Amino acid sequence: KMVLEWRNTPEIRKWMYNQDKIPLETHLHFIESLKGHKEKLYFLVQKDNEEIGVIDFTQIIENTSLHMGIYTNPNTKGNGTILLQEIIHYAFEVLKVKKIYSEVFADNEKAYALYKKFNFQDISEKTINDKEVKCMELNYEDR
Repeated sequence: KMVLEWRNTPEIRKWMYNQDKIPLETHLHFIESLKGHKEKLYFLVQKDNEEIGVIDFTQIIENTSLHMGIYTNPNTKGNGTILLQEIIHYAFEVLKVKKIYSEVFADNEKAYALYKKFNFQDISEKTINDKEVKCMELNYEDR
């Protein structure tokens, strides 16, 4: 329920492809649907016994690539770097993929700058919800 509350806050929702508020029943059904999936992993990340955010891996292709997602606890600040470090570590060291793909709204300057800081490269653009989206990738050898 806590993660759903975060996800439904306006400051998180505005960066999601689905910007609608998600009902509890839909959220619980989604959580249940993750059980047994090998191509999707979602994690609640803690630091010093405090929940700092959510990271996810989707479209996982074993030993090849995955797509990442990230959002921070809206009640904390400054944890984006920690979450992205965990994504990179888990994707490359545990899941053993060679590429991480990410997508970010072009006007989400803070997230875009964070990805660039970690050597994500722009590979294409597209439009979602009438907004420009930057498609990015990080290769194992470029980290």
